[in-house]
Amino acid sequence: MKHINTILHNKSLFTPGERKIADFILDNPGRVKQFSSPELAQVLGISQSSIIKFAQKLGFKGYTNFKIALVEEWGQQSTERKNDVAYIHNEINSEDTFPQIAEKLLLEKQQALRDTTNEIDFARLQRVVDLIRVAGRVQITAIGGSSLIAKDLAYKLMKIGYPVMHEMDSHVQITVAQSLTAADVQIAISFSGNRREVQVAAEAAKARGAKVIALTSLHQSPLRQAADLCLDTLADGSKTHSSSISVRTAQHTLIDLLFVCLLQQGDEGRRELISQSRTLVDKL
Repeated sequence: MKHINTILHNKSLFTPGERKIADFILDNPGRVKQFSSPELAQVLGISQSSIIKFAQKLGFKGYTNFKIALVEEWGQQSTERKNDVAYIHNEINSEDTFPQIAEKLLLEKQQALRDTTNEIDFARLQRVVDLIRVAGRVQITAIGGSSLIAKDLAYKLMKIGYPVMHEMDSHVQITVAQSLTAADVQIAISFSGNRREVQVAAEAAKARGAKVIALTSLHQSPLRQAADLCLDTLADGSKTHSSSISVRTAQHTLIDLLFVCLLQQGDEGRRELISQSRTLVDKL
């Protein structure tokens, strides 16, 4: 449910009036088709222009286009529910064939790639790249599934010569964070932004004067509030998750982009390290 999910992800960024509209739609997605913009405005006790501006903020020409998109989306979802099948992962159900599963996974991952890429603030990304390029040390923190992303990013940065510190143990991550200085950078990875271990490590890093970069969702989480800069990950959370496939896809999108941007803007010596590594591995 793309449009519902967009509202959900951006809810914390809305004004009080916009949140009132968002709450109604999230609680009553199937009822939107019953109301014109004046009628919905009357129900919510707000102006008709607020309804129209809300739709435009989400990328629609007006309320009518927004309502049609929601009705189509909800109609598709309702049809799926009538089938009375068990969903095992997002849109994948127990009756799908292997080719259908493959196609649905492809669409899910493509959506995470597209949503995350569309949300990138490239000026902010440049500031992140600039911070890492001049950092004395780079600490990468994460736990759970995000720790796999953290390890991948650590390997990528090590490959081009950055002084990276990455430990899987959360207690060690916090201890290392306490040793950072104003010359260092911490990259904290958590989709929810609510993991206490990552939050404590971020707070410890900030207390030492280090810059904290968070790879996290759009929710106003403790990590997002603690970070100096955020790179946003968007992934569908509207149905059952057997595994955070779309989340990891979104996170991989950002770390791959970050790696390539650092490689592009780095000196020739860093690019040469890639060739040297390949030459040494070929000797094995």
